[in-house]
Amino acid sequence: MELEIQIKSLPNQPGVYQYYDKNGTILYIGKAKNLKKRVASYFNKNHDYGKTKVLVKKIADIEHIVVNTETDALLLENNLIKKYQPRYNVMLKDDKTYPWICIKKERFPRIFLTRNIIKDGSEYYGPYTSVRTAKALLDLIKELYQLRSCNYDLSERNVETKKYKVCLDFHIGNCKGACEGLQAEEDYDRDISAIRNIVKGNFKEAIVSFEDLMMYYAGEMEFEEAQKIKEKIDLLANYQAKSTVVNPSITNVDVFSIVSDESYSYVNFFKISNGAIIQSHTSEIKKKLNETDKELLELAIVELHQRFNSQSKEIYVPFDVDVGENLKVTVPKLGDKLRIVELSIRNAKYFRQDKLKQIKIIDPDRHVNRIMEQMKKDLRLSKEPRHIECFDNSNIQGTNPVAACVVFKDGKPSKKDYRNFNIKTVEGPDDFASMEEVVFRRYKRLKDEGQALPQLIVIDGGKGQLSSALKSLDVLGLRNKIAIIGIAKRLEEIYYPEDPVPMYLDKKSETLKIIQQLRNEAHRFGITHHRNKRSKSAITNELEHISGIGKQTIVSLLSHFKSVKRVGLASLEEIESVVGKDKGKKVFNHYQKKSKK
Repeated sequence: MELEIQIKSLPNQPGVYQYYDKNGTILYIGKAKNLKKRVASYFNKNHDYGKTKVLVKKIADIEHIVVNTETDALLLENNLIKKYQPRYNVMLKDDKTYPWICIKKERFPRIFLTRNIIKDGSEYYGPYTSVRTAKALLDLIKELYQLRSCNYDLSERNVETKKYKVCLDFHIGNCKGACEGLQAEEDYDRDISAIRNIVKGNFKEAIVSFEDLMMYYAGEMEFEEAQKIKEKIDLLANYQAKSTVVNPSITNVDVFSIVSDESYSYVNFFKISNGAIIQSHTSEIKKKLNETDKELLELAIVELHQRFNSQSKEIYVPFDVDVGENLKVTVPKLGDKLRIVELSIRNAKYFRQDKLKQIKIIDPDRHVNRIMEQMKKDLRLSKEPRHIECFDNSNIQGTNPVAACVVFKDGKPSKKDYRNFNIKTVEGPDDFASMEEVVFRRYKRLKDEGQALPQLIVIDGGKGQLSSALKSLDVLGLRNKIAIIGIAKRLEEIYYPEDPVPMYLDKKSETLKIIQQLRNEAHRFGITHHRNKRSKSAITNELEHISGIGKQTIVSLLSHFKSVKRVGLASLEEIESVVGKDKGKKVFNHYQKKSKK
């Protein structure tokens, strides 16, 4: 009752809401355009997703903060989540401190790499997701400009009184000797201004400046100095070429994209300046409450914008998002803008693939859990299909009809549980009747012996075979206890009971790959059994055609000669030595007559 009153008294304003349990522990923080409508929606509908149901049951108290705009709500939500880290909120993983390039606030500023930000007025550029990239940029700057590396206090008084002496860097040409007043502050600051542009991704001004200087030296006949400047221009151009160039007209833009599976999402971020990608980062997000891609991308945009200190006023995304009025949102439809979004998506996909490969090795349980969750969702099942059984019939040329049952547990073959069936009650090649028989025999036995039943049965075939299998499940009273589907070979259609329209899974989906693997394994196992049966049948028939020869004689002959072919090639004396004169003569004469035909 108290919750109802709290909800009814909420304002119709943008803001942030916080859910608490009976112990006062914060459970969840969310943002809303309209606080009253958003919070009420949690209590007004039945939630399909289990964790949301659990969350709603635990809510004992609601607090809220009203803000002026949606943008304020976004930023406040993000800051509160980072501060309190509620159990049911998504958190972007950030388990490392990224490096920054610092331009120190001092006379004759130093430039260096740091992971610690000190609020003393110094300028920080980054963060860089790759230390290698940051060091490469710093090395480039040191090649282009002669900057001091010492940490002396170069105040006007200290320089005028000659407190410091030039060091080795001056003598080898890496510094111009500002400590002894050999370089003017204005000259040093011009270099710092050019460096600011370079770390922002704007190489054009630096290249133009160096080109002017090169032409000046060439005009003064100082060709050695002109060559040094040319080498600096080449260095800059080479570094710029290593950046992924998009389109020079695209500048100061951030690009975001997302790819998801059942449990995790992966958000890629590009920073573009002057037509080149100068930063790239991909974050992994663990889903908590079955969040949509739109919700997760909005959260990631706000967080990454803050984390990477982005000043961009425009973002490119694959679909429309609500991130407040301070950012211009563009959803490209064609051209270079669309291509850069597609490149971002591709990077997110590659990151996901790499993660999945690593997880498969270092955390196989998580890999299995993810696939089981995905199969449950893709196949619309009520339970994860941890135990799957697949049936296939084999009656090549209408002879020796058999069936195979293969078993997968946690998405992998469990070969010790495979079973073969010789068809007993069906005359001739009748796939439907054969399927009905083997399904009945398999599950009657499991039921009688009290063994575990599968969560999913896969029938190799279309509607006909599926209907036959269903008849047996009905007779056994298992229709509502085991999910069952059929897979047709031609177009890989998935059939469901009492649904005439088949379902088509994405050809690249892991769910379809596992079902195909099941079907192929059942086919292989069934064919092997069928081939063995035909081979044994051929052997038996050949020797049984001989009048007066019984099963014991056949066993004796095969035990000695190892094959029917060798029996046929043996001499009369050799056969008689195994089965006696009377039977030996009958066997020998049979093969003699056969060879003359």
